[in-house]
Amino acid sequence: QVQLVESGGGLVQAGGSLRLSCAASGSTVGINAMGWYCQAPGKERELVARITTSGTTNYADSVKGRFTISRDNAKNTVYLQMNSLSPEDTAVYYCAARRLLIDYWGQGTQVTVSS
Repeated sequence: QVQLVESGGGLVQAGGSLRLSCAASGSTVGINAMGWYCQAPGKERELVARITTSGTTNYADSVKGRFTISRDNAKNTVYLQMNSLSPEDTAVYYCAARRLLIDYWGQGTQVTVSS
């Protein structure tokens, strides 16, 4: 089992920044990809950004140039630096990790961007 704990969400004004962190614990050996997903009210959960153990990243088109995902493999932690936030970024952000073809999820952290 893998446990994921997110932190760093909150309320920010449009144009501001937030940094999310997600620490993995438990059976962390074998985790390859880690990422962030978001779910806004009434919408499906969708990928924000993803990073593999080797550092390969991919981003949703809507966040390219504004968000940066990074990973500290030694600490089993993934980060999401979010800049130039807009009200459209308001959502619950979930950390995810894939280990041996099984996906694990954190409890989510709320990000609210006011206009």
